[in-house]
Amino acid sequence: MSTSCRRRAPGPGIKPVQALWLDVGKGNYPVFDALRGTGKHNRYRFPEDARGAERRKIGDQQRFTAPFDMTLVAAGGHVHPGGLWVDLRSTRGGRTRNIFRSEAKYYEPAGAVSWDASMTFTKPDWRVAVRKGDTLSVSAVYDTSRASWYEVMGIMDPVWATFDPSVKGRDPFGRTPVDWHGVVTHGHLPENDNHGGTGKGVLRDARAMIPGAPTPSVDIKGFVYAQGDLGGSGTARRPPTVTQGGSLTFRNLDSPKGQDPAFAIYHTITGCKAPCDKRTGIAYPLANGKATFDSGELGYGPAGATAAANRIEWKTPRTLTPGNYTYFCRVHPFMRGAFRVVRG
Repeated sequence: MSTSCRRRAPGPGIKPVQALWLDVGKGNYPVFDALRGTGKHNRYRFPEDARGAERRKIGDQQRFTAPFDMTLVAAGGHVHPGGLWVDLRSTRGGRTRNIFRSEAKYYEPAGAVSWDASMTFTKPDWRVAVRKGDTLSVSAVYDTSRASWYEVMGIMDPVWATFDPSVKGRDPFGRTPVDWHGVVTHGHLPENDNHGGTGKGVLRDARAMIPGAPTPSVDIKGFVYAQGDLGGSGTARRPPTVTQGGSLTFRNLDSPKGQDPAFAIYHTITGCKAPCDKRTGIAYPLANGKATFDSGELGYGPAGATAAANRIEWKTPRTLTPGNYTYFCRVHPFMRGAFRVVRG
């Protein structure tokens, strides 16, 4: 799918260009999940590695067939934390060539786990010839060795093309390959200095707490997980328990049905590694709990335009083994909580 810029008469030496928006996902909020341990050697490529429900998230924007000859003159990609790169490829007659890789360059001390990064953009002299009928496509790669990444993206945003026949590009199917390496757009930004993960037990350690009584549900209200909230304001001040094979129901009362979406407050229950009690930052906490679970963003909003799950309830998996489980909210990572699974 492509979107056009409003054309204006170019000045001397200026060639008009058009934006081609290439996205691996579908809808106005095109996201997918890259779960820990998935992909080949802990590198999850979307859409190639997508299975089950994730395959339904593959969008039409992932491919663009050229209606006539054109020349690509610039491109840049976008990923979320955990993302490694986005590939732009051209296919002709059953042959595919990689013509650009927009790579994430992380300045984050903990590695590829935060927004402290920049993407590479095409070099100033990058020009690629596209013939009528050639297909352009993109795919995104995420590092799944350390954590799961939810609601992530893979976009070439955008690819700039010109239809002026005087602008010549290198044929990717010729003898000389296209240089697909780019240049970094910027360095470390000071607003990313709060990396988190510091402090020794700034919140309560659920592993040392006496478990609470069996609880059928946990209400989330006022940015607090009620029973089991690790910030110390939970009503029970103990992690609630659930019998092995059962489920604990979470309810987001901060986003009731019928609420104006403009005032919706979304929350998640996302597993993190215990004790999950250090300072919040752009690299902490992570979705790296001993069990992989995530509720999605509980709350209501326009379908396809937001991350809203359009429900306020979520149940913990029945497959959890006995032990302590800590979690956080991906939307408000200062929110932490815990529950305990006990033997029946």
